[in-house]
Amino acid sequence: MLSSKRAFLSVLLILVSINVSTNSLNPHKYIEVNAQKMVLILRNENHLFKTEPEVFKNKIKVIFEPMIDFNRVSASVMGKSSYLNASSEQRELFISVFKESLLDTYAETLAQWNDAIIETDHGYSGAGGKIISVRQYLKTSNEKYPIIYKLRKYKDGSHKIVNIIINGINLGQTFHNQFQSLALEFDNDIDLIILKWQSDFFANG
Repeated sequence: MLSSKRAFLSVLLILVSINVSTNSLNPHKYIEVNAQKMVLILRNENHLFKTEPEVFKNKIKVIFEPMIDFNRVSASVMGKSSYLNASSEQRELFISVFKESLLDTYAETLAQWNDAIIETDHGYSGAGGKIISVRQYLKTSNEKYPIIYKLRKYKDGSHKIVNIIINGINLGQTFHNQFQSLALEFDNDIDLIILKWQSDFFANG
């Protein structure tokens, strides 16, 4: 059921390689700096994926996890109706499951791309209220992928990603559609939806 979710997620994990600092006042600059940190891990420590996979995954997760507003993204994936109908425990459980699947798959997939070059388009302007759009390009030996990150600006001046658009594919909307398909299949039973989301991830992983 979630095979398309897995496919889109894999694209995301291949392409995203940034960490937006919680103290960032210039998201373009922080995206660029942390993108290069990720590149160094891929180039210099990629061997750890085979010898010590958990060590490698943790290095990736340290950079990746702080850049996402998992609370807001998870709520968006669930949708207003499901989110409001879910208990606080169910919401927390889905956030945890969604985060775990995203982080683990990200690290595993990214390990295959140790030759990637990442460039930030500093000339791209996508500011609009609390949401700021930043564009990067991931280049491999024969491909070039445009990525647009939607970052929310908070009162303390920090920025975190709330959505990503890759080659025109809106990942937030894609994940939301996947959740709604499960909601239809399980008659909006949040517990069953979460269980299916988690079991499909581990079955595929």
